[in-house]
Order: sequence, then structure tokens, then C-alpha cells
Amino acid sequence: MKKRILTGDRPTGPLHLGHWVGSLQNRVRLQGEYETFILIADVQALTDHFDHPEIIKKNIREVVADYLAVGIDPDQSTIFLQSMVPEIAELTLYYLNLVTLSRLQRNPTVKDEIKQKGLQESLTAGFLIYPVHQAADITVFDAHLVPVGVDQLPMIEQTVEIVRSFNKLYGNVLIEPQAKIGEFPRLPGIDGKAKMSKTLNNAISLSDDAKMVEKKVMRMYTDPTRVHPTDPGHVEGNPVFIYHDLFNPDREEVEDLKARYVKGTVGDVEVKQKLARALNHFLDPIREKREKVIADENWINTILVEGTRRARAIAQTTLQKVRKAMQIDYRLM
Repeated sequence: MKKRILTGDRPTGPLHLGHWVGSLQNRVRLQGEYETFILIADVQALTDHFDHPEIIKKNIREVVADYLAVGIDPDQSTIFLQSMVPEIAELTLYYLNLVTLSRLQRNPTVKDEIKQKGLQESLTAGFLIYPVHQAADITVFDAHLVPVGVDQLPMIEQTVEIVRSFNKLYGNVLIEPQAKIGEFPRLPGIDGKAKMSKTLNNAISLSDDAKMVEKKVMRMYTDPTRVHPTDPGHVEGNPVFIYHDLFNPDREEVEDLKARYVKGTVGDVEVKQKLARALNHFLDPIREKREKVIADENWINTILVEGTRRARAIAQTTLQKVRKAMQIDYRLM
């Protein structure tokens, strides 16, 4: 039997280039080698969107369309809705007894997101425990590998801690997962921030049209020390050139732009125009396929229904093993 992958996204907005670099391309590449499960994390999305659930509902179709557009094959990858697999919630409750409050508060990913989203004074219990919920996502499917961005590594570490605690108490029941990081683990935002993010509004979405891509690229952060186009510039760490390296297949053009930028013989406008052209060349086939997918609502619904049915059958089997190990597999008359 193939080993399993579990990965997914919160349906809080369109997926973007950071998702592609961080995990989507790994999912596409590995789906033939592993039995792949991709969850739409609608329950976790409610942890900070509980007052606007309509956002979650609207974006479920959009996220599925993004998946199919980039090359995720529903015949190879099981795409399913988290909220429709109640076994995940049950397993989360069991795991909560294995994690201390202080450990959750120390989780670097959670701490960063609390700060980023300004939740310090309005932090809910649901948001704080979402690493435990994520651990249930992974382990209920006996996942061996989890393709994630580098910012999610603390979540996998916490999952491993929970697995080890459970297995120590109840026997060797759960599989200890490993994280799979992309070749380029983190794509900077167009504002120069360390991470492209929907929350920070600094992302280029996979669904952005050509004009929007051009507009965003022209706003991109470059070299703050460079005042005039004739000033020598820095290529190292410059977001525009990071994007060129990742998305511009014309290596000769990229090296020429770098050489001229360092000498001060090319302006930011030309560098950005050529980047916008390269990005649109990359996104064109994704946008074309996405238009066809989003227009076929019945196909999206079928993928979710069939995927959720397959996912739940596996989750039920795992829960049976967990209950037996914990001696709570009661047989009541």
C-alpha cells in the first residue's frame, strides 16, 4: 500500500503564489507516489471567522477550483470537507488531555498569528487549540507526510508530541508524521514582508487576472537603498528578483537584469514589467483551467461529496483503533 499524505487549506480567501511555492507544487508532484488527502479546513477557518461564516461557505468552491486548476487530480487526491468528518472533532477532544495550556501558548505559529490578527484581547479557546485540531486532521488519516510551508513546522512538531504522548500511554497506535517543505520554503509578500499572506493583503492570487497581476507587481517592494534608476542596486534578498528566480523561465533575461541592476543601468519599472509578463505566462494556463472548473458547480460538489465519503470511512477506522486502545470502545445494549 502507498503511504499517505494529509494536507489542506483554510477557505478564508483565494490561494496565492505563496501557497504554490510552499506546498501546492509538492502536492501535485507527490500525488502519484502517495495516497493523498487534502482537506478544506472550514472548521479551523471558523476560529477567527466565526462571526462571518458566509466567507467560509463562499470560498470552499474557490479553493477547490484553485486545487484543480494547478493540477491536483481528484482521481489521485481525495479532497474533502473537514466539518463533514466528525471523527476529527472527537479525536481533538481526546488529544486535549495530552496538551497543556502553556504548551499551546508557546506554539510559535499560534503566537505569530495572534499578533498578526490582533487577537491578544479577544483570543478564543477555539483559536488557541487549533494546533490540536490540526494534529487530529493528520493522525485520523494515518498520514506519513505533510507538505507544508515553513511557518507550519511548529504545528507538525506539536502533532509529533501528541502522537508520542498517546502511543506512550495507550500503545503504538498512531503514525508519527513528517513535514515536507518546498524547495523554496517561504515566498515574501509584495510589500517585502517575510511571508505572502491573505491576512496581510500582500499576495498575488492564483485567480488574479493579468491586469491585477501587473498592478500588484508594480507596487512591489524592491531595494530601499536605491533612489534613482542609475544607482547601483542589490539583488540579494530583493523580492522582485526572488520572484524572477522562481517564476521566470528565461534564465538569460534574469541574469541580464541582475547584472544591469547591480550596475545601475536598468530601472525598477523594466524589471517589474518583465516580472509581470513572466508571472502572467505562469498563471495563464491556471486561470484558463480555473474558469472551466468554477463554471461546473456540479463537478465541484461531486468531488467534495465523494472525497468526504472516502475520507470519513478511513477516519472511522482510525477512531475504532483509538477507542479500543483507550478502552472506551463500549458495547452498550
